[in-house]
Amino acid sequence: METISKVIAQEEAGSTVRHILRAKLHFSSHAISRLVRMENGILLNGQHARTVDPVSAGDVLTVKTGDSRPPKAEVMPGNWPLPIVWEDGHLLVANKPAGMTAHASNFLPDTPTVAGALAWERGTDFLFHPVNRLDKGTTGLMVVAKSGYVHDLLRRSLHTTRFRREYRAVCIGCPPALKGTVDAPIGRAEGSVVARTVRPDGVPAVSHYEVLRRMDGMSLLKLVPETGRTHQLRVHMAHLGCPLAGDWLYGTEDVELIPRPALHSCALELVHPVTGELLRLTAPIPADMERLL
Repeated sequence: METISKVIAQEEAGSTVRHILRAKLHFSSHAISRLVRMENGILLNGQHARTVDPVSAGDVLTVKTGDSRPPKAEVMPGNWPLPIVWEDGHLLVANKPAGMTAHASNFLPDTPTVAGALAWERGTDFLFHPVNRLDKGTTGLMVVAKSGYVHDLLRRSLHTTRFRREYRAVCIGCPPALKGTVDAPIGRAEGSVVARTVRPDGVPAVSHYEVLRRMDGMSLLKLVPETGRTHQLRVHMAHLGCPLAGDWLYGTEDVELIPRPALHSCALELVHPVTGELLRLTAPIPADMERLL
């Protein structure tokens, strides 16, 4: 199980272990309770420590970051290809193919899943914590945390400069301006449990776009979401009158053109929540979108 360590600074001397865990390492109260129940979950200078123990300058506090309980729901393993772009003991980044969901659902019980692909490769006790979920039809970079602690840290950095995502998309037509921002709230579409729409009483949603190329009645776009609403990029482009090619829900289904919404998570810039390393990762545009270009 992975651990993280912190050397206590002079100005932190006299604080309790609990204060360091909360204020400096950003463990939640629930996560601290899990650490207390773990064998050697919290060590101070290599010895078991209580959360009420005071710390001194130069002390080394070491805590486990892994989960100590089995997954809440059984994951069905599947031999589905899932390329791993980057990985360490705390997180991994996969290049998700089209047709794969994050988890199994009652609506799509036989669909390949990221959880199932990882369980096939790493065992059913591998705990799966998806950070930036991608729709079934969307391809590209998807971050998976290996513990609830790292998942919580990554969720806090989503939609900030510490976690920046960039997409490529092919839309029908061309937006009215070659570069712009769509600031339009999104909510559920009336009469549908799946579809979303722009509506005044929706939640705030902001997307930035840039036209990179025009070709045969379509446009290649660079898309950068500032928020993370369900179907946000697909809804916003449809709102501009330029639905994504192949988008059966917000545009026109055309399986001969492309059998899915033409959307790909192509680049990721992420500050590692434990090491502080800046990760810059890319994934090439998949073949079905290349054919449109």
